[in-house]
Amino acid sequence: MSLAIIFIYLAAVLVLGALSHKLFRNTGEDYFVASRTINWFILLMTLFGTNMTAFSILGASGEAYHRGIGVFALMASSSAIVIPCIFLFIGTRLWRLGKRFGYVTQVQYFRDRWESDGLGLLLFVVFVLLLIPYLLIGVMGGGGTLATLTDSQIPQWMGGLLICAVVLCYVTYSGMRGTAWVNTFQTLVFMTLGGITFFVITNRMGGFSNAISKVDTSLLMQAEYIKPLELLTYLCVPLCVGMFPHIFSHFLTAKDVGTFRYAIILYPVCIAVVWIPSVLLGILGNVDVPGLQGAEANNVLIQMISMHAPGILAGFLGAGVFAAIMSSLDSQSLAIGSMFTHDIVGHYRREAFSERQRVWVGRLFVSGVLCVTYLISLIATPSIFRLAVWSFTGFAGLFPIVVAALFWQRSTKHGVFAAIISVILLWFYFFLQNWQTPGYSVGGIGIMPAAILVAVSSVVLIIVSLFTKPPTLQTLEKFFN
Repeated sequence: MSLAIIFIYLAAVLVLGALSHKLFRNTGEDYFVASRTINWFILLMTLFGTNMTAFSILGASGEAYHRGIGVFALMASSSAIVIPCIFLFIGTRLWRLGKRFGYVTQVQYFRDRWESDGLGLLLFVVFVLLLIPYLLIGVMGGGGTLATLTDSQIPQWMGGLLICAVVLCYVTYSGMRGTAWVNTFQTLVFMTLGGITFFVITNRMGGFSNAISKVDTSLLMQAEYIKPLELLTYLCVPLCVGMFPHIFSHFLTAKDVGTFRYAIILYPVCIAVVWIPSVLLGILGNVDVPGLQGAEANNVLIQMISMHAPGILAGFLGAGVFAAIMSSLDSQSLAIGSMFTHDIVGHYRREAFSERQRVWVGRLFVSGVLCVTYLISLIATPSIFRLAVWSFTGFAGLFPIVVAALFWQRSTKHGVFAAIISVILLWFYFFLQNWQTPGYSVGGIGIMPAAILVAVSSVVLIIVSLFTKPPTLQTLEKFFN
């Protein structure tokens, strides 16, 4: 029965995506940024839903299983502070520039801002490589969810394939408008069902007070597992939102700049609604499913659903997890397709590029990205939480670039090149040395690698820019008039 409900939910998603196609204007701008007509509610739901993937549902529960209540402070609290500020100071400005100059991707803006084709090409490669781990989170999380709910009757590889197939259908058919509509629906689903999941499971455990009394008290104290410096430097991790290509795409869909108002105000509330149940259920998992090791804890929430809410309710709750997963996977794959279409094919193609051709190139590349991601997911097995944090770390290290682009006229392409190279080198160093280390911090003192990357790239960008030739006066007048 639970499997039937999940399939009904996936069918509903496909129907909604198909219905949104009725408003498709058959232009590249409509396919990639919904003709910049999205209202405040859909913008809020898409921005939030795109950020909340298997990382926030499965990954947060799995990490809380091992590290306790402090996981909420690490990512949820820091995100509630930092991300609305990014919407206010970065998102609104990028929207204005996109509206004024017709930008569809970040690379288009950065290429013009610093007058460099080479810089645009380098950023495209870096963005795609950093997004691959983020895409894997959704595919692996979906496959694991379905395998657990069906007692492995449907293997993980088949679950991941199903996720990719559904996302592929509505993204390639309906583009950004379909993605935004489906994201809104899916965000409402997983926010609602997350609360229901928490209520049902704690009720079956004899009430929240009774259940929490059985938990090891060390998991209820932040100091046991999380160092103060780690807590502080985690504030750098949400800076990645300012450089996510899929978030940039959603910024550009807004109807007007006032549309951002509600996203800025209500985003912290949405975070609390999703993260509090996820973290608390992860902690309570130590009572129901003790002894899980490493990445095994990724599925602790699904195992608890199977134990306490079998049958129809398990199907609904499983659908909620699927909603969280797909609401990110679709936007990320569409963003990569958009970058390839505009920043590679459209930019370097000598012949005229029709609107129809632009849409089809985007569709084909989205299909390719999802296929490659699925194939990688068949052999990748790291912790969902750690995989996400490393993806976030790379994008966070690039955040000084967008700040310099918007606020510092004296920044140069050479400074940006140097900053990107510093991020690449540091990211590979930290990742290759320590990606399998649970709770890794620089020097073992709690400093997150993201903080080092942000600091180093900022310093490098400033120093190199000061010693190199600034952009032309014409370019500066274009962007700072």
